[in-house]
Amino acid sequence: RAPLPHRPSSDAPPASTALHAVPRPAAALSSVAAAVRSAGAPGVVAMAAATAGTAYVGKKLLDRGSRKYGEGTVAAEYDAWTQDGILEYYWGEHIHLGYYDAAEMAAGYKKKNFIQAKYDFIDEMMALGGITAAADGDAKVLDVGCGVGGTSRYLAKALGGGASVTGITLSPNQVKRATELAVEQGVPNAHFQVTNALDMTFEDNSFDIVWACESGEHMPDKKAYIDEMMRVLKPGGKFVMATWCQRDDRGKPFDEKEKRDLKFLYEEWTHPYFISIEKYAELIDDTKVMSTVTTADWNEQTIASWRHSVWVGVYDPRGFIFKPTKYWKCLKDGYCLERMHRAFDRGLMQYGMFAATKELPPATPAPAGEAAETEEESYTALVKDLAEEEEAPAKA
Repeated sequence: RAPLPHRPSSDAPPASTALHAVPRPAAALSSVAAAVRSAGAPGVVAMAAATAGTAYVGKKLLDRGSRKYGEGTVAAEYDAWTQDGILEYYWGEHIHLGYYDAAEMAAGYKKKNFIQAKYDFIDEMMALGGITAAADGDAKVLDVGCGVGGTSRYLAKALGGGASVTGITLSPNQVKRATELAVEQGVPNAHFQVTNALDMTFEDNSFDIVWACESGEHMPDKKAYIDEMMRVLKPGGKFVMATWCQRDDRGKPFDEKEKRDLKFLYEEWTHPYFISIEKYAELIDDTKVMSTVTTADWNEQTIASWRHSVWVGVYDPRGFIFKPTKYWKCLKDGYCLERMHRAFDRGLMQYGMFAATKELPPATPAPAGEAAETEEESYTALVKDLAEEEEAPAKA
């Protein structure tokens, strides 16, 4: 595994920190009881009504998607997340979920380092795609939706100096931060640029590996997203993708609650829509240039990330506590993390994994005329060689 990056504190705080993070139940109940006694019956009713009203209004506000997808919204949101630094403080260099194996889940996911889980995810995704330093030490890699470049730099280091990695994103702030970190870490073979994944400027068949981790969620045209990645991948090249998916509703249509839940998940983190694992596989097959795609649902291996993300903020509030203008946004993000957990937990959402290889083009047979001419030339050369052999003894 890769060495852990520097973090201000560990994921697991001392017991005293955890205790001070939440008020003691006895003290809280005592305060409530004192308030009730002093208020009397009419006051209690008024307090209950006010509390219920506040809770209702708060819930309505939290349930309203506040970052709907639109022109330029993805770049703007990631610019903002990068600039305020809160996401990087807690999630490190990797804006994607982590990987937790069965033993780690059985032991309790909070015992695992939250950042290490993300490095483990990259290792597992590399294994799924058959990507190794031995086989791909001179590969040209495209990281589609690179964030602040954590995965791009990790791949550049893992594959070695003979490989080159290009990370693309819509966010200028992410490109700036990714480049800064590449310089700081001494990773000259990782480069970053602002590029629209639906309209890439790269030539056909440019990359040996196309890697896409949690970027499809933001794509307004999933077919164009897949088609463009297949276009720039070289014949024989490796494709591996991870993306949040909604369940396939063609057999069992979504009910009204599921539709409301999906609408919230679309609109809170600027997603146009999700599609199913099955639909993505069909889009890949429809390109007619890929081998049979391998698919998997890594929900069990990643679901712990949602609540783990909340807990690291509870254990260590320093990432946001001195930024009061971000409190509401942080609350909304925490609420959305829990809504994501519940959607994945009940099967409304799935964690789609995909791996395939671009097929080599079939050998083009020479036209019949050219074949006959080539055969005739070969016969002429053979006769000439025989004649030269017969002349050689005579000259001797």
